[in-house]
Amino acid sequence: MKFGEIFLGVLTAMGGFVEIGELTFTLNAGQQFDWALLWVVPLGTVGIMVYCEMAGRVAAVRGRPVFALVRERTGFNSALLTLLASLAVNLLTCAAEIGGVALLLQLLLGSPYRLLILVTFAMLVLVVWFVSFKWIERIFGLGGLLLIVFLVAAVYFGPDWTHVAQGLLPHVPRDAGARETLLYFFYAVALLSSIMLPYETYFYASGGIEDEWKPADVGLNRFVVLVGFALGGLLSASLVGVGTEYFAPNEIQPQSPGAAALGIAHVFGPIGLLLALGGMFFAFGGAAIETALSSAYNLAQFAGWPWGKHLRRRHAGRFTLSWLATFALAAVVALSGVNPISIVEYSIVFSVVILPFTYFPVLAVASDRTIMGKHANGPLANALGWFYLVLITGAGIAALPLLFLTHGGRG
Repeated sequence: MKFGEIFLGVLTAMGGFVEIGELTFTLNAGQQFDWALLWVVPLGTVGIMVYCEMAGRVAAVRGRPVFALVRERTGFNSALLTLLASLAVNLLTCAAEIGGVALLLQLLLGSPYRLLILVTFAMLVLVVWFVSFKWIERIFGLGGLLLIVFLVAAVYFGPDWTHVAQGLLPHVPRDAGARETLLYFFYAVALLSSIMLPYETYFYASGGIEDEWKPADVGLNRFVVLVGFALGGLLSASLVGVGTEYFAPNEIQPQSPGAAALGIAHVFGPIGLLLALGGMFFAFGGAAIETALSSAYNLAQFAGWPWGKHLRRRHAGRFTLSWLATFALAAVVALSGVNPISIVEYSIVFSVVILPFTYFPVLAVASDRTIMGKHANGPLANALGWFYLVLITGAGIAALPLLFLTHGGRG
C-alpha cells in the first residue's frame, strides 16, 4: 500500500473541514449552542466519506472523474447549470481563502491587507506552477496537521463528557425561542454543507486520477477516505468544543482567524498561537489550491480538454489557464474589501443547493455493475448513498429560506 497517498485525503479533509469559513462557523456554533450541534459533525463526516469513497473508486476502476459523470448522467443542460454553479461557489471560496491567508500574514507581519492579498495570490500561483501534485498533497496535508492543537485544547478545557455525549443526539436547546430555533437549524444545514462541500469530491476523484490510481488501489482509496476524513471530522468536533468551552463563557464571537486562535493562545501561550496560525495557513492555502484546481478540473472535464498537473503545460494549456484565471478572479474579489468570512458563509449555504446534482451521478455510476463490475456498490453503500442523497436534497431546499430568515446566521 502506498501510504504516501494518505496526504490526498488529509489535504482534502483539511481544505473541506477546516477552511476559513468552517473554522469560524463551527467555533460560533459551539459559542452559541454549546454541544447541541455536535451531531452534525459525524453525520456529515460519514456522508462525505461515502461519496468520496464512491468517487475515488470510480476514478480507480474506470478512470472517470466526477464532472465527466455529471455530464454523462444528467445531460448537457443540467450539467452546464451545475458547472456554472460550482465555478461560482469555487470562486467565492477561493477568494475567502486568499483573504484568510492574507489576514494571517497581516497578524504576523503587520503589512497592508491588500498588499498581502497580492503576495498570497503570487505565492499560491508559484506553488501550483512549480510544485508537483504529490508534493502539494504532502506539504499542505502535513502542514494542516498543526491544527491538532485545537483538539488538544478542547480536551484540556475539561468538558463535561455527559454534555458531549448528549450533543451527539439531535435536539433543539430547551430554552430556544422561535428565533433561536431557526438559527439552530440554519447552523445545522450550513455545517452539514460545509463538511460535504462539492469541491472536495471533485478534487478528491481528480486527485486519484492525477496519482494514477488503478483497480488495485480500491483498498487504498478506502483507507485514505477513512483516515483523512475521520481526522477532519475529529478536528471539526474539536472546534465545536473550543467554541463551547472557551468562547461561550468569555462571550467572545470568533469572527476572524486571529480571534479563532485566542483559545489556543490562552492554553498554550505564544507557541500555541504560532501552531494554530501555522495550521490555518496551510489549511486555508490548501483550500484555495483545491478550489482553483477543482474549477479547472470541472471546466476541462465538462469540455473534454486535456487536464491534470501531471501533463506538460503545453499539452494542457486551457486547464492551466483555468486555474490561473480562478486565482486571479478570486484575488480581485478579495481586493474588493469584502469580509472573507461573509463570502465563504454564503458560498457554504449555496453549495448545499448543488450537492444533489453532484452526488446523484456518482451514486448512479458506482452502483452500476455493468460499469463497475465486482467493484460496484454493495447493499450498505447503496443504502447510505440514497440516505444522504435524500438528506442533502432536503437540506438544499431548506438552505435559502433559512439563510434569509436568519439574515445569514445573524438572527
